[in-house]
Amino acid sequence: MRWFFGAAFQVLALVWMAPVQAGIGPAPTIRIGLSGPFSGGSSALGESMRNGVRLAIDEINQIGGIRGQQFELVERDDQASVPLGAKIADEFVREKVTAVIGIVNTGVGLASIDAYQKARLPLLVAVSTGTTLTRKFAPPQAPENYIFRISPTLDLEARALVLELKRRKIRAVSFLADATPYGDAGALAFREECRAGGITLSSDERFKVGDTDMRPQVSRAMQSGAQALVVWGIGPELAVIARNKTAAGWGVPMLGSWTFASRNFMDAAGPAGEGVLMPQTFIQDLGSTTKNGFLLAYRRMFKTEKIASPMSAAQGYDGMHLLYRAIRQANSGDGSQIRAALENLDSRYQGVITSYSKPYSPADHDAITLNMLWIGRIVAGRIDYANSEDQRRDALLRLKTP
Repeated sequence: MRWFFGAAFQVLALVWMAPVQAGIGPAPTIRIGLSGPFSGGSSALGESMRNGVRLAIDEINQIGGIRGQQFELVERDDQASVPLGAKIADEFVREKVTAVIGIVNTGVGLASIDAYQKARLPLLVAVSTGTTLTRKFAPPQAPENYIFRISPTLDLEARALVLELKRRKIRAVSFLADATPYGDAGALAFREECRAGGITLSSDERFKVGDTDMRPQVSRAMQSGAQALVVWGIGPELAVIARNKTAAGWGVPMLGSWTFASRNFMDAAGPAGEGVLMPQTFIQDLGSTTKNGFLLAYRRMFKTEKIASPMSAAQGYDGMHLLYRAIRQANSGDGSQIRAALENLDSRYQGVITSYSKPYSPADHDAITLNMLWIGRIVAGRIDYANSEDQRRDALLRLKTP
């Protein structure tokens, strides 16, 4: 009898203690899927994002993870390939990771989100700006939306560019976009913002990924009488356009998508990239304690002061910290509970980009608003603030606006 009651007490004690001692699930670690292009033309963006996520994971694990259960990254290189991105999404679903962070290319995202939504597996988009990613399953299209984002949307980028054009009193622009889903979405957003802002498109053309000579498009844009050239694409092709523009002696301002701020553009464009303008959520400047801490930690971990895409790194870092807070709050590895926690985070997080207070709601899965964007300018191979007042305002607290 003494043995029986003693054994029974031990069983009850273990059952009572289980919720405290156990982590989020039965696995030894909390496994987070990370998908991005770690090779190819978009690799500068993907690798920087991955480094930001890795840095956040390292910090989280150093403080004990969640009740001692460590986080583990399950990394996949999608190579910016749409079919491969869809395959990776299916793999993460089968492998039952707790959540997924990543996605750089809009086409990859569009091919992936159906699998995550169907499996009720939360995805936090860290880099892609394709507007439809977070809106495809937003109510009333679906009762629950499992796709979240911590990067700006194309709509916000386009709006910021048009505001900058108007500030510079530019009323006619030429537009070039790559022939990808990213370029398609960028062209649509920029055209709409131009119409609303009274900006005339004097020419509107496309180019293919991999093109190495855009002189015909640049020549037609130049002949159209445009006061500026606006381009949507990724680093290698953007560099070709910048060099072609300089060779043609066309001195008008060049603006475009946030991707101008990647090392594979600046290094390939050289002097032709000087002065290019683009929207940014993060500018690598030691103007605040939070930024300073992030940049020092990045340098310490990756042995470099040059971040190939600072904005991608910062968004990956902040995104992983938000995901960690949601999993901790949910106290569960269940996707539905993590989604609900993300939609109602109960603690503010002072991130690198901004201060996140209720960044998501059931109706809004985009964390970034227009007041969190700056216009960056390339100066001597680095990104600086285009407008001095932005640098002063960057030290101020910026919360989400309607």
